[in-house]
Amino acid sequence: MSEPLTSSITVPGPATSATAIVGSRATGTEPHVAENYSPLPVTIARGEGVWVADAEGKRYLDLLAAYSAVNFGHRHPALVAAVEEQLGRITLTSRAFRSDMLEPFAAALARLCGKDLVLPMNTGAEAVETGIKVARAWGYRVKGVAPEAARIVVAAGNFHGRTTTIVGFSDDPVAREGFGPFAPGFDVVPYGDAEALVAAITDETVAVLIEPIQGEAGVIIPPEDYLRRIREVCTERNVLFIADEIQSGLGRVGETFACDREGVVPDLYLLGKALGGGILPVSAVVGDRDVLGVIRPGEHGSTFGGNPLAAAVGLRVVEMLESGEFQERAAALGEHLRSGLEAFLGHGVTEVRVAGLWAGVDIDPAIGTGREIAERLMERGVLVKDTHGQTVRIAPPIVIRTTELDWALEQLRFVLDA
Repeated sequence: MSEPLTSSITVPGPATSATAIVGSRATGTEPHVAENYSPLPVTIARGEGVWVADAEGKRYLDLLAAYSAVNFGHRHPALVAAVEEQLGRITLTSRAFRSDMLEPFAAALARLCGKDLVLPMNTGAEAVETGIKVARAWGYRVKGVAPEAARIVVAAGNFHGRTTTIVGFSDDPVAREGFGPFAPGFDVVPYGDAEALVAAITDETVAVLIEPIQGEAGVIIPPEDYLRRIREVCTERNVLFIADEIQSGLGRVGETFACDREGVVPDLYLLGKALGGGILPVSAVVGDRDVLGVIRPGEHGSTFGGNPLAAAVGLRVVEMLESGEFQERAAALGEHLRSGLEAFLGHGVTEVRVAGLWAGVDIDPAIGTGREIAERLMERGVLVKDTHGQTVRIAPPIVIRTTELDWALEQLRFVLDA
């Protein structure tokens, strides 16, 4: 890049309105892209660290980090170096053969999780689908549930992906309606209600699938001891505890995993997003041999899952997390973020939820919708994303500096006051 994007912090000028900042597409449209998203009208062309720039060079502070996929910042030098080195060797073999990067990656990730085995895939939804298959296979082959009778308990407000199986147990009408019929075998209980979850478990229950913190729902943090109670009842009833840490894991919440906040260890971790370092789609299911070992050759797989390039990036991500530096940074900066956001309570903000460097901010309807606030922040050079009408999510790359965080809070104050 000819000029660093991180050279200074400046408030964008008034000429850069929502219709003027879309780069080469002056109308803000993408006529050949299917409309399965409604993006903010900004076209990103470059990125470095916590900053991105559009096609015309206007810079923005990224406070979304691709929904936690860019935890380590855009084009982190260590991750780029890992990719460049692997590109000079080999990128794909498929799992028809062994590759020299897969076992080092799997061993490192298993060690980080305190588990035995890693089943690599590509996307977060694939990890969730894999976890469902593993749980059902374990239920039939180990627990002894009758064929076709396995059930999985899930939580209302969940977001585990958008495949037809997953949206079948979603209660979001936008994700669900018009895509049935859906796969059976799921029981939905209120999120955060441990006793409702306990009551839903039967002899046919093979797993509880939970987000330790619900991200898409608006960074919803469950009551204290919720995860511990899930762990206890799963152990008592011989049920797998599956933690979807795709958004919450790998440093985001100030711990390696959100489950660490309560000191619990699930039977299966579902990981993705940040595992690819913001460069490649990389996901994985991680568990012990007595659970994940139920999958036999030929029963599950992916052409690209665990490919050498993905393994090289994933290995470097794990190595970066092993020092604890990113977790400590997210915890410290998260407290700074919490303090700044709570100052807005009663002044355009009705509720703030913060876990590490991850926040859900509920906007007073009298001020505007979450989307409107996101658009106004975009005009001032800050990128966030709304969810469920009134909520704005904040999840900057963990490499953000305190001064950059303070500048973003100043822009939010300006927008709320305006």
